[in-house]
Amino acid sequence: MILPLFRKTRLTGPVLAAYNCIVAQSRREIFYAQWGIEDSLTGRFDMLSLHMALVFRRLRQEDKTAKAFSQNLFDCFFHDMDRSLREMGVGDLSVGKRIEKMGSLFYGLLAAVNEAMDSGDPAQLKAVLSRNLHDGATHPALDAFADYVLLCDDVLATQDTAAILGGNITFGEPA
Repeated sequence: MILPLFRKTRLTGPVLAAYNCIVAQSRREIFYAQWGIEDSLTGRFDMLSLHMALVFRRLRQEDKTAKAFSQNLFDCFFHDMDRSLREMGVGDLSVGKRIEKMGSLFYGLLAAVNEAMDSGDPAQLKAVLSRNLHDGATHPALDAFADYVLLCDDVLATQDTAAILGGNITFGEPA
């Protein structure tokens, strides 16, 4: 990729620590065993994207330092996706196209989650979760999933920005 030649990505300790917190939360067993997320590359990407979106939502109103941190976190996310695809044997010519598609999916989810949560309408959030995580189907755990996302948004809102920028992110507990 030519972009890293022109833009300095800062994959510092705090960025990597924050990313690891997000990955750990997105891999919680309950999502896959009880809440209907497919334990596959797609399902794991969807859960990682959801948790990244929640962190980006939290940092969106902050200063330039937080915006730079968000950009570095995004870069870390997609460096990891690139590495994962290559480890799975995806050819060099296909990796770029897949990363581009993943980026579009992520931005679509981010926009949909923000719009649904900003509306304050739980039904809109459930529709976003159903559409993006369950292929439009209504899963029995959809209410619990929506409650969890709202809880995470509340927990993240109470965290000190400096702690988040230091790589310490806490999400809510799925019930």
